[in-house]
Amino acid sequence: MADGSTRSIIRREDYREPDWWTRQIELDVDLKPLETTVVSRLTLERNVKSPAGADLLLDGEAMTFVSASLDGVPLDPQQVERTATGIAVKGMRDGGVLEITQRCDPRNNTALSGLYLSNGIFCTQCEAEGFRRIAFSQDRPDVMSTYRVRITGDRKSCPVMLSNGNPVEQGDLPDGRHYAVWEDPFPKPSYLFALVAGDLGLLQDSFTTRSGRVVDLRIYSEHAVIDQCRHAMESLKKSMKWDEEAYGLEYDLDLFMIVAVSHFNMGAMENKGLNIFNTSATLARADTATDADFMQVERIVAHEYFHNWTGNRVTCRDWFQLTLKEGLTVFRDQQFTADMHSAAVKRIGDVQLLREGQFPEDAGPMSHPIRPDSYVEINNFYTRTVYEKGAEVIRMIHTLIGPKAYRAGIDLYFERHDGQAVTCEDFVRAMEDASGRDLGQFRRWYSQAGTPELSVERSFDPRSGSYALEITQGTPPTAGQPDKLPLHVPLRLGLLSRDGRPLPLMLEGENEPQGTERVLELTGERQRFVFKGLNSEPVPSLLRNFSAPVRLKLDYADDELALLLGQDEDAFNRWEAGQQLAMRLILRGVDAGGHAEASDALLAAFRKVLADAPADPAFAARAVQLPSFTYVGQQRPVIDVEGITGALRSLQRGLSTALREDWAATYEHFHDIGPFAADNGAAGRRAIKNQALFWSVQAPDAAAIARAQRQFERADNMTDSFAALRALVESRDPSAASALGTFYARWQNEPLVVNKWFALQASADDEGVLATVERLLHHPAFTLGNPNRVYSLVGVFANNPAGFHRADGAGYRFVMDRILEVDPKNPQVASRLMRPLGRFKPYDERRRALMRAELERALARPDLSRDCYEVASKSLE
Repeated sequence: MADGSTRSIIRREDYREPDWWTRQIELDVDLKPLETTVVSRLTLERNVKSPAGADLLLDGEAMTFVSASLDGVPLDPQQVERTATGIAVKGMRDGGVLEITQRCDPRNNTALSGLYLSNGIFCTQCEAEGFRRIAFSQDRPDVMSTYRVRITGDRKSCPVMLSNGNPVEQGDLPDGRHYAVWEDPFPKPSYLFALVAGDLGLLQDSFTTRSGRVVDLRIYSEHAVIDQCRHAMESLKKSMKWDEEAYGLEYDLDLFMIVAVSHFNMGAMENKGLNIFNTSATLARADTATDADFMQVERIVAHEYFHNWTGNRVTCRDWFQLTLKEGLTVFRDQQFTADMHSAAVKRIGDVQLLREGQFPEDAGPMSHPIRPDSYVEINNFYTRTVYEKGAEVIRMIHTLIGPKAYRAGIDLYFERHDGQAVTCEDFVRAMEDASGRDLGQFRRWYSQAGTPELSVERSFDPRSGSYALEITQGTPPTAGQPDKLPLHVPLRLGLLSRDGRPLPLMLEGENEPQGTERVLELTGERQRFVFKGLNSEPVPSLLRNFSAPVRLKLDYADDELALLLGQDEDAFNRWEAGQQLAMRLILRGVDAGGHAEASDALLAAFRKVLADAPADPAFAARAVQLPSFTYVGQQRPVIDVEGITGALRSLQRGLSTALREDWAATYEHFHDIGPFAADNGAAGRRAIKNQALFWSVQAPDAAAIARAQRQFERADNMTDSFAALRALVESRDPSAASALGTFYARWQNEPLVVNKWFALQASADDEGVLATVERLLHHPAFTLGNPNRVYSLVGVFANNPAGFHRADGAGYRFVMDRILEVDPKNPQVASRLMRPLGRFKPYDERRRALMRAELERALARPDLSRDCYEVASKSLE
């Protein structure tokens, strides 16, 4: 049947309802590794808006069609016509039950979409369009059906057989086989279907909802790692409790399941009642996972659980509305993590991810609004823009209408649309109706791509005590959108006196101050805001808590940044001030040929952060990090690879040397001698201690190397062990090779830890890293068949400027060679690896030409997947 290789453009404006609705789907799945037979019974009803006799279009690929019947009568072969994307059933009446028998090959399904085998476990991934690789169907999100699923499998290899909803029947069969029947009472689109079968370990618990129902909680994974799922279980219970308290949302089934598998293209999937997770998003134990891993598992578990309402109960009308569920759910998981941990540190991390991942996307060839207008392959639009920028758009709504009206809008959204497939417009309308606010101009965030820029000019009149901010907004042209309209931007701000006191804010025309912080609403290309009643010129604290996903341009003096870093009551802006101080030195270093020196202002700022570290060590650990290569590169029209890497290295060495005693003292102060503790306070202490260790080895220092070696040898947890190993690798000390060998020998049977080992070597800031990565390709533990392993080596290298952007283009060739190897087996993974090559325009002419040549080499392949074709062709337009 159709192989899904068509490269036609799908446009949002062409959406139309289907001619038929599938009200119920019954599946009879006979599991066998090489030939699984699926009998599907589709209960069909003609859309009253469609003409009688309209063809029924069913999607299907990578399957063998066997037979079909309608209401028990076999269909004539002429009634089933092959199409580019599946089959068309002709001569349909107003409805009936269409039964189709089809076969698929799970073992050889290396795309990991549809039904496949992961280490002997049958597993499905149906988002976005994987169900069509299991059964011929209307594989689109606006067709919602109830499901009844009968699974048959080998009793020995598949003692556990799961699907969505509730188990209703099970029994034994001849020849060592057995069956299980599952029923899901909630209509859902096909992308939320899930099936898992295999020999799985079980971790079981329960949660009592606020209404008193007891929900059975189960996490399944391979027996050898099931003990590493306890943190995921605790995270699930925290998520369920938080969603009840923060959003009033209670779980709706009596059973909630998570299954962790080692081969999975994404982090996790929110299938109704049966979430399927990548093991990297599930497993966490102190000896095998870092503090960052623990937080990531907690976040992803929460994210997928929150989808039960924001994505499952209310779903997307079409895939252009993807941010409707993903942007909203990311915002919800950000709120959850901020409540569980440090809100300031969480916000800083979110903004770093946005700036380093989404801002380049906004400026690149794949730029698109959070609600795209067209695509060739929807898998290419699971992007930072849809997810992270989409979350920022929800956050701005929350800021503009306030938390009370936001919650009322959420309640109204579910009241109106529970059980429906809807659009972004439906969500915004609920927010408008609940708040009484007109968000008409704000809707442009959904349709306009690019990162807006705010330029601020300031002036102070001492005679009248007036302080004016003149703010200009504009968005640079992006792919397919040369002209931009003004956006509705919330700008949170405060004013500080020159001794750091927050000042009362009274705008022109007001009779009294309105607190010391407020939100200005920018709607025009140029606006002027005048504050009255000031005795002296203040220092502005703008874009507090990063209230909008924009670039802010304001010419601060160094002493003003130092004041903000030391005394601003907004933690994000304290961090941002330090970043700006460092950025100035780095950019000067770039202009000086790649050599940057630490200024007295930056040294004083770092010393103050370290002195204040006991009050908030997690924040301090963030505050002494330099801007990344990626973010520095965004500050100039042409990315100077050698200049930026040289400036960063020299500034790191300078800070390491000048603050040598400070790093050592910080390390000793926060170095815990006692046993490992998993609480937030202990994690913060480990964060600043290990950051101090990292800094201390950036310049030659035998004492620092000895500290790293001692920590590596004695660490009782992965956070400290891996941080010490990283420090040794960063130091380029000869002992690093031995430590890498010891680490691998110790953890070679823990795949996720081995991924860290590969990633650390692929990320080395060393021009010889390409040779290292080429050698690791042939390591016995490396395979191109596992997405986690590919991302840990090839994906990490593709984001390592020292190796990837080699002047001779060898890094580009290496990555494209791997892409072309992976593409026939797993197009989703291949297209993600291709993204860095597509962002060639900001680089120098030679590197642009080398990257273009690699993309042209890919396009010359006649069998290139549509996933990679879309990325390569758009990059070259």
